[in-house]
Order: sequence, then C-alpha cells, then structure tokens
Amino acid sequence: MKVGSMDFSKMGEKELREYLDFLLRQYRLADAFWFLAVEETFGSEAAVRLNEDVWIKIGPLAAREIKRRFAIEGEGVPAVVEALSYFPWTTIIGYEIEQTGDRAVLRVPHCPPQEARVKHGLGEFPCKAMHWGEFAGFAREIDERVEVQCVMAPPDPHPDDLWCQWEFRLREVGDS
Repeated sequence: MKVGSMDFSKMGEKELREYLDFLLRQYRLADAFWFLAVEETFGSEAAVRLNEDVWIKIGPLAAREIKRRFAIEGEGVPAVVEALSYFPWTTIIGYEIEQTGDRAVLRVPHCPPQEARVKHGLGEFPCKAMHWGEFAGFAREIDERVEVQCVMAPPDPHPDDLWCQWEFRLREVGDS
C-alpha cells in the first residue's frame, strides 16, 4: 500500500472538521512549544522579543493571503473584520468581535496560551506589543486607514473574565 498525502476529496464533512481541529491544535502547540523552548534556553525577555519579531511579520502576511484566497474586496473596518474571520487564531483563541460601522472591538475572554502558562506556574507573559504588531499589520494590509488601539493586554491588569481587548477603527480624515 502506497502512503502519501491526504485525499481531502474523499473525506466527509465530519472528518474534515476533525482534521481541521487537529491542524489548528497542532499550529497552537507548535507556537507554544517554540516560545517555551526559547524562553527556557534564552530567557523570557528574548522569547518575548523574538515572538514580537515573528508576529509582526505574520499579521500582514496572513492578511495578504486571506485577502487573495477568500476575495476580501471591501474596505475599512468591515473588511478587516471579514478577513479576521478567516485568521486561524480567531478560531483557535475564540476571539469575540463586535463591529458597528467603522469601529470593531475584539475581546479575548479565554486565552489558551496564557491560561496554560498560569496553570503550570509560569505566569502571564507580556503579549501586548506582539499582538499590537500583529493586529496593526493585519489591519493595515487590508486597509491602511484602519488603526488598532489596545484597550488592555498583558502585562496590563485585566479582569478574570477578559485577557485582552482591542479596538479597530477607521482613522479620521486629518489624523496622522
């Protein structure tokens, strides 16, 4: 029997969903174990800095590919929100996004990476700069007029039921 790559056309919907869940979990675990290995080898500061360097590139690259693959043709905050719906981390983390006109709020009530760190006694890591770079680059790739503001994210204090919150808004005419 020859073994090769999966033939997705022979999979049923349930099996495809299970495989997609598997892939997303592996993606999250690879990210987590990479960070932990860097942290263990080189320290927290180096891990955070390298993580920022990586995710500032991932945001716009993902947005560009999502825009192309899924024909995101709109503009402004609605287009960014539509593109975010295809972003793997929206599904992995379970982002809650509420959009009203030219403003959207992204909330993270559960953050598996942070919750796992706390559970294992590692404490929260400061992810604010990393996510700002990721989200700002993502939004800018979809529409350069959309700006991102962090309402709160670690290392900021946060309530137990909310890890971070971000706002996406259309830059006003005359804003720099």
